[in-house]
Amino acid sequence: MQKIILFLFLFQSFVACSIAQQSEQTKYADLITEESSRKHLAILASDEFEGRGTGQKGGEKTVNYIAEQFKSYGLVAPVNGSYFQPVDLIKSLYVAEKFSIDKQNFVYGQDFYVQGDNNLSDFSADEIVFVGYGIQDAKYNDLANIDVKGKIVLLINQGEPMDAQGNYLISGTKQASEWTTNRFKRIQELSKLEPKLILATGSQVAELINRAKGRLISPRISLGKVEADRVAKSPIPVVNITETVANALLKNAKTTIEASQKQLSAEQKPVSKVVKAKFEARLGVKQEQLHDPNVLGLLEGSDLKDEIVIVSGHYDHDGITQDGTIYPGADDNGSGTVGVMELAKAFAQAKKDGNGPRRSILFLAFAAEEKGLLGSQFYSENPIFPLANTVTCLNLDMIGRIDDKHLSGNHNYIHVIGADKLSSELDQAVNQANDTYTKMELDTMYNDPKDPMRIYYRSDQYNFAKNGIPVIFFFSGLHPHYHTPEDTVDKIDFPMMVKREKLVFYTAWEVANRDKRLAVDSNKK
Repeated sequence: MQKIILFLFLFQSFVACSIAQQSEQTKYADLITEESSRKHLAILASDEFEGRGTGQKGGEKTVNYIAEQFKSYGLVAPVNGSYFQPVDLIKSLYVAEKFSIDKQNFVYGQDFYVQGDNNLSDFSADEIVFVGYGIQDAKYNDLANIDVKGKIVLLINQGEPMDAQGNYLISGTKQASEWTTNRFKRIQELSKLEPKLILATGSQVAELINRAKGRLISPRISLGKVEADRVAKSPIPVVNITETVANALLKNAKTTIEASQKQLSAEQKPVSKVVKAKFEARLGVKQEQLHDPNVLGLLEGSDLKDEIVIVSGHYDHDGITQDGTIYPGADDNGSGTVGVMELAKAFAQAKKDGNGPRRSILFLAFAAEEKGLLGSQFYSENPIFPLANTVTCLNLDMIGRIDDKHLSGNHNYIHVIGADKLSSELDQAVNQANDTYTKMELDTMYNDPKDPMRIYYRSDQYNFAKNGIPVIFFFSGLHPHYHTPEDTVDKIDFPMMVKREKLVFYTAWEVANRDKRLAVDSNKK
């Protein structure tokens, strides 16, 4: 009887302790609120922050805002006393300082855009070689007996000649040849003849310019440092011009693109010719060194403080384009950035109350994710804390919406990606946290190795996973406003966003306080 009484006493004590711990966790999780989440997101996705673009003023405002929050929570500034880890970035912007035909000026991004890597150079000519469709085939050759080396060339980069029955001349059937199905072939073959510059036209140029809304002339961002003597990978620029611009060039030959196409169809032979026109342009790449920083705030642990739990999300989005269009990125990834700050606030209060985590938690807002996961790549290659001591990365990227899959069904869900790929214990931790506290559907559709979207590889946690560190990517899914100016705060489901934040909190609490660090015991692809 005494053994039974002792067992009951111990069992009751264990239950009481467990309930107390759950109550304690809930107390701090409840510091994550709709009100504070909404307040943060309204600021980050506001016009003032201009879409938080890399290398733009809005991005600079964002990192200062995040650092201010980290400081207000009492987090340690872990980068030699700073919250910022500058990321070495190269901004490569293709510029068109001049582009004119017979002294008529045309506008970059409205009348033309350029595919090229050449250094800034002057291009001029008194004549242009028009080569029709620019096809070089044994059955039909627009460039037969024509020398284009060192010259400026114009081609119709769309369609190919047909006979009166509607068959393509090259294939002899209703099916277009590889000169059409391989959209790079004409330019690649023409480039081998070493022209100075290629002008490519077709109806699709104006359509693409209108659809892209300024993105075609946006800068490219990459990791690295600017080199004084940069070697161009593609020295021959391809200038995609609208048919309106092409017709301005062809008017001296008393023809148009449409008339040339009709002539090609009627005669079924090349109409290549030299066109007299005064062409002047100054085109090329300008590079600038950027140092958009990752923002780091450290909550130091107790007896296991040398081990690091990372809670992360990227703060950048598409910014503001040259035409003034703002991409606010409320969901992508204002929502995840807010989640990082909200978790930092909750854990910081727990520590102030004497209930801080055993392991240290690094709250990390990454730069330049939209440019190719560059901020997280830089951190993984230049870690502030050894990767060998990093236990996990819990990454929040788009947690504020209801995706297309769940829109007409269950809204109480979150996509959990990667939890079991490196650690069965991390998978158990997130499932246990959900079963105990948040009780959502943990959708693992994107965890399938055959997932055609390859979502697992498309956010910052992957730069840790490829270094053998267990990760989870928390994601609410894709929606029609993804990467559009319509990704705005009014569309955020704040009750669900907060619930998802809390799941990450409970998972981080478990991982940061368990006796042993997570086992790395699986390797699912």
